[in-house]
Order: sequence, then C-alpha cells, then structure tokens
Amino acid sequence: MILAILGGALIGLSASLFWTFNGRIAGASGLLGGLLGGASDRAVRAAFLLGLALAGVLFGKFTDRIGVSALPLAPLAFAGLLVGVGTRLGGGCTSGHGVCGVSRFSRRSMIATCTFVAAGMITVFVVRHAFAGWGAP
Repeated sequence: MILAILGGALIGLSASLFWTFNGRIAGASGLLGGLLGGASDRAVRAAFLLGLALAGVLFGKFTDRIGVSALPLAPLAFAGLLVGVGTRLGGGCTSGHGVCGVSRFSRRSMIATCTFVAAGMITVFVVRHAFAGWGAP
C-alpha cells in the first residue's frame, strides 16, 4: 500500500511541476499527440514521456515488483493504441482528467474519470469471465 501512496504522490508532484513550469496540463495522450504532430515544444513533451517510461523501468529494476502483464505484448500494444485513439477523439485522457481535472474539481473531468473507471471495470469483467480459458489471466 505504501508504494501506491508514493506512486500517487509522485504522479501528483509531476503533474504539478509540469503545470508550474509549462503552464499546461500533463495529459499523456495530448503530449504524445503533440509530439507526433510536430508541436513546437517537442523536447519538453519527449522528456516528460521518456520520464514516464523510464520510471516504470527503474521501478521494476529496483524492486521485486514489475508491472508486466501475463498477456502477450501484441494485444496489449493494440489495446494501448485503441486507448490512445479514443482519448484523442474524446478530448482527454486519464492523466489529464483523472489527475489534473479532478484536482481542480472540474465536473467534466469527474464525469470522464467515472466513465474511464466504469469502462475499465467492464473490460476486466468481460476478459476474466467471457474469455476465461482462452489464456487470459
């Protein structure tokens, strides 16, 4: 539980620092979209996204806990792509709405975050029950 609290604190700190120094919401999908779309602040976007990836790698190296799924990489990558496209179409992502928007008491972000959580719960239920025996965990 302490790792979850520390992780949440680090996410909040990074979002706060990003806002303080860049005047922008730290929404990962928006940052990646701008990076791929040729935004003028590409170095800042790349550094933030690289930090996100490296944090997970370093966490796995220095602890006995790894965030690796038992599912094959290809379906996970495809799912990640679908999530990214959906968040760009929907105008926000879990980091932008769930961390930054909720902390500002944005009603739109609270509704979006509840929608994300509900979709995640439904997905877990379907994968665990509808696809039971197909190799899913």
